[in-house]
Amino acid sequence: MLELGALSVDIRDAGAGTEREQPLFGEPGEVPGETWSASEMTALFGADADIPAIMKAAIRAARLSDSPAYITTSIEEQDWVRVTQSQFGPIQISSRLWIVPSWHESPDSSAISLMLDPGLAFGTGSHPSTWLCLAWLDENLQGGEDVLDYGCGSGILAIAAAKLGAARVIGIDIDPHAIAASRENALRNRCSEAETQFHGDFFPQGQPRADIVVANILAKPLIMLAPILSRAMKPGGRIALSGILDEQAREVIEAYRQWVDMRIAGEREGWVLLSGTRK
Repeated sequence: MLELGALSVDIRDAGAGTEREQPLFGEPGEVPGETWSASEMTALFGADADIPAIMKAAIRAARLSDSPAYITTSIEEQDWVRVTQSQFGPIQISSRLWIVPSWHESPDSSAISLMLDPGLAFGTGSHPSTWLCLAWLDENLQGGEDVLDYGCGSGILAIAAAKLGAARVIGIDIDPHAIAASRENALRNRCSEAETQFHGDFFPQGQPRADIVVANILAKPLIMLAPILSRAMKPGGRIALSGILDEQAREVIEAYRQWVDMRIAGEREGWVLLSGTRK
């Protein structure tokens, strides 16, 4: 479709939202395996595109014996920035913590509001795994701790930790776009550059170990990182891991067992947060 002039293409489970839905989740580095038994494609073309001719060419290229059913819909020109913004409103994490896009006013002037817009890096507070981490930080940060946010993405967890009273926060991410987004978001939220830092390396030389480590990634990377993240904690330090599906929790708990006795500390929409204390 892209080769035939589509401006964008989206493929989804044709059974999404019904009893036929097939939830499929992958991990980085895995060879793609199972796919949906029935898929639905949406392709966006310019107004002058010859859709019947494009469909014939696509069917030939895909070597399909039968012509799939399709419908066409005209989309009127809109203010797409405004349409996109309308999909993101303030998100309440707790009675005192909110995530607020820059085009909204904070619903509670007395609360801690993190100003964060959707961007290139993961982490707006809307995903269950991010929400779980934010809620854990809000409940467990006492103030004055050193915090390490591994896989910081947008910087949302690091910024939240700083706003909740952490003395020093370091965010780590291998994606340079994430580091740039984190630094920009930290400045927007008036976090001190001396106390809130972001790096592309794992842990800058000479830095003391953290009181609290948070990592919202995925199960397989978290398992691989178990020795590194465990060593990054002080004895008695605490760790919170998210980005883990309920059925993956036991495997992650086992990976950290020699350093940390983990338990499920939060659950939301099939995702869990694990936490524990360094032995």
